[in-house]
Amino acid sequence: MKIGILGGTGPAGSALAARLADIGYDVVIGSRSEERAKEKVDELLEQWPGRTLAIEAGDNAAAASADVVVVATPWDGATQTAATVREQLAGKVVISMANALTRIGKEFQPLVPPRGSVAASIQAVVPDCKVVGAFHHVPAKELGDLDHPIETDVLICSDHEEATALTIDIVQAIPNMRPLDAGELSQSTPIESFTSVLLQLNVRYKTRVAVKFNGLPDSLTGLPKKPPRASVAVDRDGQGNGAT
Repeated sequence: MKIGILGGTGPAGSALAARLADIGYDVVIGSRSEERAKEKVDELLEQWPGRTLAIEAGDNAAAASADVVVVATPWDGATQTAATVREQLAGKVVISMANALTRIGKEFQPLVPPRGSVAASIQAVVPDCKVVGAFHHVPAKELGDLDHPIETDVLICSDHEEATALTIDIVQAIPNMRPLDAGELSQSTPIESFTSVLLQLNVRYKTRVAVKFNGLPDSLTGLPKKPPRASVAVDRDGQGNGAT
């Protein structure tokens, strides 16, 4: 499977590209400038000389031609970028990982895009694709550090069951990441907004936090006889997990 990343030269996009390539996916880093994408690919290959990373460079159209596409642009450019490659995205699973946030003084605050979330806005712009919200709470720096696994849950939401299932498979292939089906795409609104809370915790406690959900069965293939109440545990650990 080939995965294309729109806006793949940024911190989050390039980190995800490296992590996916490290577990065996073919990855295309896309950018408005193909030359910038080539520079980023060279940078990643130079950073990890002992690893075989199948990463190639292209413009956003080339990335959008992959089997699965990730939108990793800044949140305010996500819909415009998706609209420019609408034809290539038609019928495909499109993973949105952007969060609409701003910083006012010392506080991070969530913003509400016209459709309620970045993911929903992309779905509205390219209605023929199958948008999934995922990877919102994974820190770019730790994601791109291939020498260390990231122990975190990844919340996944979509209106398309097959898109959710495919994204679960991708997340599950990354060591120490646990994919969780969080429901329909409407859940992307609180999921994206919660990133501001994680960032605020990072600033206040000078650390990185990871979202882990307690009370879920070890195997998600079935439910326990008496499902315990789920709760959120925000862990501080030595690996520096947390929000982007």
